[in-house]
Amino acid sequence: MGGSAVRQRTIAEKISCTGVGLHTGKPVQLTLYPARAGSGIVFVRTDLPSPVEIPASPASLTSKAHLATTLSRGDVTLDTVEHLLAAAYGLGVDNLRVEVEGPEIPGMDGSAASFVFLIRAAGIYEQSVPRNVLRIARPVEIREGQRRIRIEPGRGFRISYEIDFEHPSIGRQALYDLDLSEESFEREIARARTFGFVDEVDALWRAGRARGACLDNTVVLDATRVLNRDGLRFPDEFVRHKVLDLLGDLALLGVRLEGHVRVERGGHALHQKLVAKLAGERVARRVEQVLHSADVVRPPLRAVLGGRSV
Repeated sequence: MGGSAVRQRTIAEKISCTGVGLHTGKPVQLTLYPARAGSGIVFVRTDLPSPVEIPASPASLTSKAHLATTLSRGDVTLDTVEHLLAAAYGLGVDNLRVEVEGPEIPGMDGSAASFVFLIRAAGIYEQSVPRNVLRIARPVEIREGQRRIRIEPGRGFRISYEIDFEHPSIGRQALYDLDLSEESFEREIARARTFGFVDEVDALWRAGRARGACLDNTVVLDATRVLNRDGLRFPDEFVRHKVLDLLGDLALLGVRLEGHVRVERGGHALHQKLVAKLAGERVARRVEQVLHSADVVRPPLRAVLGGRSV
């Protein structure tokens, strides 16, 4: 194979679905459109008097909700974007226009599987512009008590994730050294569903959350067991869903990552702090157009983002 850059991708044609928001409980229509190279993923609230575009970027993050990833532009918000973003990241889709007739992305079955199906059904189209890759130049770590997230230099993109819940159906679960690819994402991560606890429902409803959650889109646990009739899709579905959430949050960086992410007792708030730190510490990494060649070794083309490269 001759030297050629890995190229950006979008979908081949538009595709739509309908569903209900996990938190708002409101019906939503969602339409995915192809987008030009370099545009990234942009959400558009089309249910308002004038459509509002909300880029999937760290600058759009809001701290209003930690049970989901919420983006905003001015007073306009869009909730629960992480499962769709994870599907796009896992399948290598860089550019997408997402029109949403509602305040939240539909929950579907609580995983990324329905969005993977939509993207596969629309088809993936390779564009002519090289893809930008964020290569970690030195470790970046955030600690909050027993919670920790760290990304360090490494080849490819690898994830190690640990959780620890005081619940007999969860306990301590870990997924180590997952080398992310389209195949591993679809096989190991995409079908893992969000989960919640019966004893938290009243407090969530009072806070206006989880209004659309049910046994069809959430793994629900009482004090001792999983209540879903069909049980779990994986014995460790809980940690796999945390990895799915992590991918959706990291997708906000708008580039492909190269490095090893390690997380202990993580969640959206911790993921998003790493996203903000990577977006702000431009000297901590560099973006490269990665060239592949079977017979010639040559340095990649580098575009250093501000400051000095390290």
